[in-house]
Amino acid sequence: MPQFSLPSTSSSSASSEFPLSMVQSPVARSTFTPVKLGPLTLRNRYIKAGANEGMTPHGLPTQALVKHHRDLAAGGVGMTTVAYAAVASDGMTFPHQIHLTPAAIPYLRVLTDAVHREGAAACLQITHAGSFTMMRHGGSRRPASASGGLNAFGMMYGVYFQRAMREAEMSTVAAQFAEAARLARSAGFDAVEIHMGHGYLLNQFLSPLSNKRRDAYGGGPEQRARFPAAVLRAVKDAVGHDMAVGCKLSIIDGVPGGNDAEASAAIARVLEAEGADILTLSGGRNVESPWALFGSPMPTAQMKAAAPHALARFGITMLEKRTPRDLKFRDLYFLEPARVIRQAVRMPLAYIGGLKSLADAERLIGEGFDCVALARALIHDPALVTHWRDGVTDRSACDSCNACVAKIYDPAGVSCVYGPGNDPSLTQQLAAE
Repeated sequence: MPQFSLPSTSSSSASSEFPLSMVQSPVARSTFTPVKLGPLTLRNRYIKAGANEGMTPHGLPTQALVKHHRDLAAGGVGMTTVAYAAVASDGMTFPHQIHLTPAAIPYLRVLTDAVHREGAAACLQITHAGSFTMMRHGGSRRPASASGGLNAFGMMYGVYFQRAMREAEMSTVAAQFAEAARLARSAGFDAVEIHMGHGYLLNQFLSPLSNKRRDAYGGGPEQRARFPAAVLRAVKDAVGHDMAVGCKLSIIDGVPGGNDAEASAAIARVLEAEGADILTLSGGRNVESPWALFGSPMPTAQMKAAAPHALARFGITMLEKRTPRDLKFRDLYFLEPARVIRQAVRMPLAYIGGLKSLADAERLIGEGFDCVALARALIHDPALVTHWRDGVTDRSACDSCNACVAKIYDPAGVSCVYGPGNDPSLTQQLAAE
């Protein structure tokens, strides 16, 4: 099992302006030029961000999941990210999530082969739910988290409490992430993304909203990052010579008392010191502030219609009450905090959040971001990157209605409500050549 030590952090501090070495003109380094992430080189700077596809009803990749990512690769992205495989059975958020075991490898290999034939790289997002689960494992109503107490998410599913994770368990989980990365490598993936955002286990340690520990794993940002950094180190040691290893990081929690950009900059320096090949800069938490993640109100009416029971519908009603009344979508809504992270580290960064136009994509690369990641815009049009490259359009027609969020519960999987939808029969067929 890996040994834990608090990683050192960079002594450099954020300046008021970007270092000149980070700023290149869009002409010199456009979104359509290759980029190197550790041992991996992407054909361009566009990444399909990891987002729950809702296409694994039996917990294994289906023909629908293969088609989804093959279409994105054919549409021009440099890399597509498959969301979001659990590293352990007790780390699953929901029963039909992919659990990364040897049994899943042949089906995942079909997907990576399809993506590679279209010229793109394939990334697998790996995660552990911690307390963010609707499942009772072995009859337990107390899943492990950073700290104990009431389980805000789980209580909607009868998992009312959570307990503080012990150090021996942290070592076990770090080893599970490392083994999951090895399995991803054997399935043909070019990269793994460790999910450290949105309220899952590693984010439960990173965020002061959920980490109330008084030991070496709680306190300031660097101490809260100690366990997630140890997970990163275990994964890097396992596959870092062969695969790009990235992290998805919530750079703002979006509610009082949570992480802000300055705290996340300190966390980013820890992850840089531990060798992350790229950070994808997201934000928000699925319980406390999902609107921060999407930059616009959630489709609560559709979510209630898809909710499995009354308690879940009650939780959605509480979400409605907490959502800021003046919330309106704006382009590049994470840009200000993302700039703080850009100033703090020299490692590759992927911007995500409200990117709708080719001009803004090129602007982000010109400001020193290395990649741009999109989700909703590519659900609306999987060929958007090719359309931007060929001059068919210069702006996504996605209106950020977020109705695709509720579509992850559709039998056919996620799709844009303005499109034709998916073939539901494909989610009933396991991936095969």
